[in-house]
Amino acid sequence: MKATINHHQIDLSKPIDISIPLTNTEDNPIAWYIEKPVIEPVKFGNWVGKVSEGSSTNFNNIFFNPHGHGTHTECLGHITKAFYSINQCLKQFFFSAELITVAPESVVDDFIITKFQIVNALNGKTPEALIIRTLPNEESKKRKNYSHTNPPYLSEDAATFIREIGIKHLLIDLPSVDREEDEGRLVAHKAFWNVQDVNHLNPDARLDCTITEMIYVNEEVQDGNYILNLQIASFENDASPSKPILYKIED
Repeated sequence: MKATINHHQIDLSKPIDISIPLTNTEDNPIAWYIEKPVIEPVKFGNWVGKVSEGSSTNFNNIFFNPHGHGTHTECLGHITKAFYSINQCLKQFFFSAELITVAPESVVDDFIITKFQIVNALNGKTPEALIIRTLPNEESKKRKNYSHTNPPYLSEDAATFIREIGIKHLLIDLPSVDREEDEGRLVAHKAFWNVQDVNHLNPDARLDCTITEMIYVNEEVQDGNYILNLQIASFENDASPSKPILYKIED
């Protein structure tokens, strides 16, 4: 099925899923020092919500953390004292998007995505959404435990540049745009959302902008322009598990 989005034609039968599935196995990616997700049947006395154990239905509870257990999309409510919901902040779901690939630069003990790298990769383009794939792009990203590993992250001036050129949706294949241990400064989050005071939100903070973390983009997917469909679950929470889908532009 063909569709025209933002004046571009795409084939809806050829989605490119860049999300990571959530499972209750050791293959589930983890960040922020938590355990793997729990998916288990409901139990009421002797009744177990599992067809293989005699129930008419499978009836599971799922315990997970959207920030630490896989692909998720967050709004500025992630860092503010006041409550803001991703379900209220994200009201449109199709965007022009640019996929870029960068190799984070070694700086002392860290690996950092710099403004210079973003500027060069975009080469003057100003899409609505930016998708950052980092090198090395190993499949282990789909099952890695990132806790205590100091993963690469985005520099503050890179996040500021992304905001200043009008990009509203930032997607990255890392557990955070900020350093794992940064004493709570969260400078890239604040720069992207233009949050100057987490206790008293400034009027020009970017309420309709999102950050999506822990994606995975296969090697076969080439850098360039796409249409992004950013799908979330309808959680009234600062973040939701999400399923970003890319569509190749055909015209």
